[in-house]
Amino acid sequence: MSTKLETPFTPPVVDRLSVRVLVDSAYERFLPKAEHDFCAIDHVGKIPGRQMTTLACEWGLSLHLESEADGVNEQYLLDFGYTPDIISRNFELLDIDPRRISGLILSHAHRDHYGGMEGFVDRFRYQMRDDMKFYIGGEGIFRERWTGGGKPGEMVSWGALDRTSLTAQNVIPIACETPTEMGGAFTTGYIERNSFEQVTGGSMVLADEAEQMEDHFSDEERKGKLVKDTHPEEHATCYVVKGRGLVVISSCGHTGIVNTVNTAKAVTNVDKVHAVIGGFHLGTSPDDYIAHTVDAFKEFNPDVILPMHCSGRRFIEAMRREMPDKLVTTNVGTRFTFGV
Repeated sequence: MSTKLETPFTPPVVDRLSVRVLVDSAYERFLPKAEHDFCAIDHVGKIPGRQMTTLACEWGLSLHLESEADGVNEQYLLDFGYTPDIISRNFELLDIDPRRISGLILSHAHRDHYGGMEGFVDRFRYQMRDDMKFYIGGEGIFRERWTGGGKPGEMVSWGALDRTSLTAQNVIPIACETPTEMGGAFTTGYIERNSFEQVTGGSMVLADEAEQMEDHFSDEERKGKLVKDTHPEEHATCYVVKGRGLVVISSCGHTGIVNTVNTAKAVTNVDKVHAVIGGFHLGTSPDDYIAHTVDAFKEFNPDVILPMHCSGRRFIEAMRREMPDKLVTTNVGTRFTFGV
């Protein structure tokens, strides 16, 4: 698969973009006021009117995306965390209106990104628009994944997203294997793998199911064995902010954050990178790999780098040393606004 297009893709342009963290691993109530030259940062301290409760965290990621373009407001939920309890709790505490959600997006098929989805939809679907679109990178999003168990060499099922449950509630999957406009936002489609990066993540898939997919797999992988998950359906959600440039949101970056940014630049023909946001999957990467990534970020020269979820402490420390004026740190509940 490739993102090389027969006809050029023209990305939508927005006047303003807000990214709000619904689910991530950390929440600090008493953060000081933060400022940055290229984005407004609004932390959440005490929840208004809620004296005896607080935002909650877990290993996983979910973002609320809101854009404005010529007076038109579009809102999306990107990923859904590990469990329905956390995303549903924070969604209500942050007073997000389900009636204004334009669509749902899933970046890839790991449980810490889709695990909360079915329960969230069960809880809020009756308040959402009738024609709720669900943007995915490919049909592989519904395949069962396997991961390491408690014993050496043991593999256990990590489950799979239930298509039947979603379609029964008129949540309609739209496979975006090529760049696709979603109304304000767009998806990269398939992410090209043409940098020094390797596919990471550790999940496995059953090889015999690969015959039903487009040809990403070798003959050996079609013999009924568990083989490495190459994430052909992973995609990134992006925006072009007027006068600022490209905003790339990578929920986990299993295919490589450098590959992801390069693909977004290539499909849009937009060279200026304004912000790179999300999970970069560098938590277990060796130091030299992290150093190569930092060098690539220096070449991209974004105005804002906003690592979340699986980006890793050592990468954040390297960014703080090498590009401190670009680095913005995250917190559950915080809203980051671009184009202000």
